[in-house]
Amino acid sequence: MDEILNKYSLLSNQNVPRETLLDFEIFINMLQKRNEEINIVSKETAKNNIIRERHIIDSAQIIEFIDLNSNIITDIGSGGGMPGIIISIMIKNMKKLVKVHLYEKSHHKSAFLRNVSRDLKLNTEIMQENIFDVQNLESGTIMARAFKPLPIILDLIYKNFSSYKNLILFMGANGEKILEETLKNWDFNFEKKKSITNKDSFLLNIKNIRKKIKN
Repeated sequence: MDEILNKYSLLSNQNVPRETLLDFEIFINMLQKRNEEINIVSKETAKNNIIRERHIIDSAQIIEFIDLNSNIITDIGSGGGMPGIIISIMIKNMKKLVKVHLYEKSHHKSAFLRNVSRDLKLNTEIMQENIFDVQNLESGTIMARAFKPLPIILDLIYKNFSSYKNLILFMGANGEKILEETLKNWDFNFEKKKSITNKDSFLLNIKNIRKKIKN
């Protein structure tokens, strides 16, 4: 068990229980097996020494921004389950009742997410549809990782969600420039937090999205 704890040492400040880390390991195993048949993540990042930090720990670090008292959390483009499945695993072992909705239009990836959810007994609902086609959505926290550019995500939330608490995004090396450009057309409250997995990246926790009115 100490060996597993060491692999997740970057999460030491989060007090993640060992049951959660064991579930992460099961998920990694399922992901690597399925990744040999369909391309869920790149072959390079699927390797053991990379996948934990690049995908699992990177996704898990947003837990402190998640509204755990809401009924629904939404991952708007889940792909292989990052961050949706990772957050679902953490919520399960925190004994919280909130359900995670995972939107993924790919049939193969949706089937993978259902298998993982079933095997790990996660409180999820897998929506095999394009989130852009769904209206009047309600959610607590909304999250997205490696999904679409910031302005497109803001427009989606603004138009397609009738209510939400906050939006969590992962910003990369040009994140500051993108944020600055985006604020020319959008108003929102936000806080930034440095990523624990990449010194050039940061997390963005956004609330109260409003479109700027052009004069």
